Amino acid sequence: MSASVMLQEVTKEYEPGKAAVDRLSLEIADGEFMILVGPSGCGKTTALRMIAGLEKPTSGTVRIGDRVVNEVSPRDRDIAMVFQNYALYPHMTVHKNLAYGLRQRRTPKDEVQKRVTEVAELLGLDELLKRKPGQLSGGQRQRVAMGRALVRDPEVFLLDEPLSNLDAKLRAEMRTELKRLHQNLPVTTIYVTHDQVEAMTLGDHIAVMRDGRLQQFGAPQEVYDRPANVFVAGFIGSPPMNILSGVARGGRVSAGDFVLERPGVPDGDVMVGLRPQALRPASDGMPVLDFRIDVVEPLGDEVVLHGTAAATTAVACVDARVRPSAGSVLRLGIDPADVHVFDAASGSAIR
Repeated sequence: MSASVMLQEVTKEYEPGKAAVDRLSLEIADGEFMILVGPSGCGKTTALRMIAGLEKPTSGTVRIGDRVVNEVSPRDRDIAMVFQNYALYPHMTVHKNLAYGLRQRRTPKDEVQKRVTEVAELLGLDELLKRKPGQLSGGQRQRVAMGRALVRDPEVFLLDEPLSNLDAKLRAEMRTELKRLHQNLPVTTIYVTHDQVEAMTLGDHIAVMRDGRLQQFGAPQEVYDRPANVFVAGFIGSPPMNILSGVARGGRVSAGDFVLERPGVPDGDVMVGLRPQALRPASDGMPVLDFRIDVVEPLGDEVVLHGTAAATTAVACVDARVRPSAGSVLRLGIDPADVHVFDAASGSAIR
C-alpha cells in the first residue's frame, strides 16, 4: 500500500527571513517516482526531511495520503528512508539488518521471516543473508539499505542521494535496478539528487529547485524540451545548454553571427539557448554560427567539441565521423525548432 504526498506552500527557515525552502508546493501521486533535483544548498534535502518528519516546517502543510502530518512523529508517518551513507549495523548479518526494524515493532517472527525472504529475493540478496556489511560491495550494501526500508512495506519511500558513494559504472547499474524495483513494487518514491542524469532516467516527474524555490515541475522529457528558465536550461542536460547573449528586433533574434527568424519575440535583450546535441554541420536553410574549436574529445559514438561561438564559451556534440582539429573553425547549424529564447532580465522562457 502506498499514498500520495502533498506539500502546500511549505517554508523552512533556520533563521528569520532566510528560507532554506520557500513556499514549496508539490503533489506526488500515489505510486509515483518523483525526483527532487538541484545543486547543493538548493533545499531539496530539507524538503525531503520535512516529508520524513525530521524537520518541522516553519509554515505550510505536509500531507501523506489524507493526513496532515506536520505534528506527526517520523515513526508514525509510515515512511521509510534510505540515506547516502547506508547506515547499516556492521556487527549484524544482512538478515538481521533487514529484520531489525520489524523486530523493533514487535512484528511476529513468521511475518518477519516472510518479509525478509520476499525483499531479499526481490533485491537479489538471497545468497548474502549470512554475510555482514563489511563483506559486501558498495552496490550490495546499498541494496541492503533499500531492503531494510522496503521490508517495512511503507506508504512512502524516501531516498537521499543514495548512489552518490558509488563509482560511475555501479551508479549506472543501480539506476537500472531502482527503475526495475519501482516497476515491480510501485510504492510512492521521492528521490533527492544533484545528478541530472539520475533525474532524467529515473523520475516519472522531476522538480528542479534553486535557492529553496521550485523552478519547474514536469515529466523529465518535458523539462528537457521546454525549460521554464535559463537556470533549468543550463542545469538539465549534459553537457549543459549553451547560452548566448543576444537581442530581438522585429521578429529576428541575433547573437553574434547567429541569426534566427522568430516572429512574436518582443524587442529587447534576450538569451539564446542551443543544446550541444542539437548543433550539427550546417546545411541549407538552417540558422548557422561559426564555432572556433579549442579542444576535441572523441568519445567513440560522438565527438565533443569545446570552443567559442558568438564570443561565448560553448560546447557541441557532433557525429563521430566529423573529425575537426583544435584551432579550426566549423560552421554549425541548428533546426530553428531546437532554439530556446529567454528574456535577458527575468531569465524566463519566451514561448
